[in-house]
Amino acid sequence: MKKIGIALAAIMQVAVAGNIHAQQKKPNIILIMVDDMGYSDLGAYGSEIHTPNLDRLAKEGLRLKEFYNNSICAPTRASLMTGQYQHKAGVGYFDVNLGLPAYQGFLNKESLTLAEVLKTAGYSTLMSGKWHVGNDSLTWPNQRGFERYYGVIGGGADYFDAKPMPLFGTEYPVVLVENNQRLHPADNSYYFTDEIAAHAVKYLDEQNKSNKPFFLYLAFNAPHWPLQALPEDIAKYKGRYDIGWDSLRSERLARQRQLGLLDPKQTIAARDADVPEWNSLTYDEKELWKAKMEVYAAMVDRMDQGVGKVLDKLKALKKEDNTLVVFISDNGAPAEDVAHWGGKRAARNTGPVGTAGSFESQGKNWSYVSNTPFRAFKNFMYEGGISSPLIAWYPARIKAGSIARGTAHLIDLAPTFYELAGARYPQQYKGVHPNPLPGRSLTGLFFHGEELRRDEPVFWERAGNRAVRKGKWKLVSIYPQYRWELYNIEEDRGETTDVAAKNPQLVNELSAAYFEWAKRTGVADYEQIKPKGRL
Repeated sequence: MKKIGIALAAIMQVAVAGNIHAQQKKPNIILIMVDDMGYSDLGAYGSEIHTPNLDRLAKEGLRLKEFYNNSICAPTRASLMTGQYQHKAGVGYFDVNLGLPAYQGFLNKESLTLAEVLKTAGYSTLMSGKWHVGNDSLTWPNQRGFERYYGVIGGGADYFDAKPMPLFGTEYPVVLVENNQRLHPADNSYYFTDEIAAHAVKYLDEQNKSNKPFFLYLAFNAPHWPLQALPEDIAKYKGRYDIGWDSLRSERLARQRQLGLLDPKQTIAARDADVPEWNSLTYDEKELWKAKMEVYAAMVDRMDQGVGKVLDKLKALKKEDNTLVVFISDNGAPAEDVAHWGGKRAARNTGPVGTAGSFESQGKNWSYVSNTPFRAFKNFMYEGGISSPLIAWYPARIKAGSIARGTAHLIDLAPTFYELAGARYPQQYKGVHPNPLPGRSLTGLFFHGEELRRDEPVFWERAGNRAVRKGKWKLVSIYPQYRWELYNIEEDRGETTDVAAKNPQLVNELSAAYFEWAKRTGVADYEQIKPKGRL
C-alpha cells in the first residue's frame, strides 16, 4: 500500500507539473486603454510628444490604420469589457440609469467580462485604473471577475487628489478603491497616472508566484481633463507649442504620410469652423492655449513612462516573449471646455494650468490637432470621434513594423483574446445564458496579415448620433438633424464629400440594416430617453 501511495503521489506531481506547464504556455495578455487621447497623439501615429515606450511597441509590432471605439468613455468600456455592443451590455448611454435594460448604466450579468471568461481558462485577472461601467459596489471590478483592482470607479478624477469634481453644475463623486476598500489619500501625496502604473507593477510581482498566465487591464485616466501634470514633464514641452495649432497640424500630417499611416491620395478633414486661426489670437490668449497643450503633452508623456515601467517589469519577470500587449484609446479627443461649463469659469480653477488647482481642458482647438487627419471630436460618429490608434505587440508572433487597415472594432477584442487564451465562451455562466459575441477574432489579422472580413456591418449609436460601416461605405447622422450622410472611407476618410444623394439605394440598404440592428440590440429613440443637463 505504501508503494502504491508513493506511485500515486508521483503521478499527481507529474499531472500538476504538466498542468502548470500547460498554463505557462498560454500567453499573458496586457490590455492598455487611455482616456480622451486623439488618433495622432503618439509618436508612432504622427505626434511630436515623447512616447518612446509605445513607439517601440509599434516599431516591433503592428499598427492598425482603422480601429473603432464607441465615441465616449462608458459605452466604449462596456464594449471593451464584454465584447458586446454597449446597449446589449446595459451601458447604451452612460453610467446613469435611464430606466431601460439597454440604458441601466452598468454591465448586465448576461454580458460576461473579459476577466470572468479568462478566469475560466486559468488566468489571473488584474486591473489598475478607471472602471466607469457600474457605480454600485455590486458591479465593481472585483465583483465582475477581477482578482486584484486599484483605481477610480466613476468617470474621472483629479490627478493630485480624490476630491469630488465639479461637473454639470454639481459635485461628481470620486470613488478611489483598492479591492473593494475605499481609499482616502492625502492631497498632493501622489500623481494618479504614476499610481495606476505602480499598482499594475505590484500586481504583476504578486501574480508571478502563481505559475498562471495573467490578464492585466491597464486603464489610464490620462490624458482626460483636468489638465494636471508634474512640473518636470511640463518643462520638456516649454516653447514647443508656440507655433500654434495650424502649424502643428501640418507637421503631424506630414509625419503621418512619412510613417505610411496616411495615403497621399486620401482626403484630410476640412478645418473645423469653430477653430480660429492661431495668428488671430491675442498675446494673452496664445499664452493660455500654449500652456494647455504643454500640460496635455506632459500627461501623455507620463502615461508612456508608466507603460515603460510595466514593460520593464514584464522583462524582469522574463515574460515579454509570451505576452500580447494591445494599446487603444477610448474615444477621440474631446471638444469640451470644462472650465466654462455652466457659463462661468469653474470655481475650482484656482491655480495655473497644470497644477492641482487647475481645472482646464485642451478644448476643441487642440483636439482638432489631436484628431488629425479626421473630422470632429469625442461623442460624434465622424472619424475623429470613433477612431483610435491600435498597437499590438507580441514578439514571438507579430511581424515587426506591420501597418494594417483592418477595419476592426472594440467588439473584436474579446473573441481575439479568448481564441488566443484557449478560453471557451460559456453557453451558461452562474445561472444565466450569456449574450453571444458579435465580433470577429483578429488573430488572423494580427499574426498572419490576413484581411479581416465581416459578414455584417459595424454599427454605432450614442445620444442620438448614429453610424454604419460596411466595406468602404460609412453612413452617419448627427443628432438632432437625423439626416443620413454617406462617405466612401477608402478615398475620403476625412469625410469631406457627402455622396448620399448620388447613392439613394445604398443609403436605404445601410439604414435598413441600422434599424434592424437597433431593434435587436435595444437601442431606443434618444428623444424619448434624453436626460436633462447631460451630454
